[in-house]
Amino acid sequence: MKSEAHQVTTLLKKWHDGDETALEQLIPLVYDELHRLAHQHMRREGPSHILQTSALINEAYLRLVDQPQIQWENRAHFFGIAARLMRRILVDDARKRNSSKRGGSLIQIPLDEVASLAQEQATNVVALDDALKTLQTIDARQAEMVELRFFGGLSIEETADILKVSPGTVSRDWTFARAWLRNEMSGA
Repeated sequence: MKSEAHQVTTLLKKWHDGDETALEQLIPLVYDELHRLAHQHMRREGPSHILQTSALINEAYLRLVDQPQIQWENRAHFFGIAARLMRRILVDDARKRNSSKRGGSLIQIPLDEVASLAQEQATNVVALDDALKTLQTIDARQAEMVELRFFGGLSIEETADILKVSPGTVSRDWTFARAWLRNEMSGA
């Protein structure tokens, strides 16, 4: 794991420096992890979600490749950015499904249970995004930590490394942030 993480970091830096062959070598190393991240996101979306795991990976990949100005620090930083992009893709998709143009604010009579589940999931993603924006104004580090842990699937140690804090701090912040978000999203 350490050597693979080091290899990914080295390739990210070469890619940033303009080595196109580094990107070709990087993709096979990160694809499985990107697929795991996308699968985690899609599992939370529910079975009726229109966007498929591979489509989420492809869209995130296109956005990652389109960001050459990023100074990649390491493997965890790369996956943190990928997680943030996947979150943005899913939130944008949920907002589209909830938009007034598509009848998002109207009371809908579902054709079957699956259609109603998709609408509920979209609402949950938007509510989580709104709650994260509020948390961002209160404590930016905790909001970033939630993105890395929840959307990025990063471990406590990887998150601590990116945020440059101790794993104990991440663990405490994670406990607090989950409780705060649960409270915020429930409207209590």
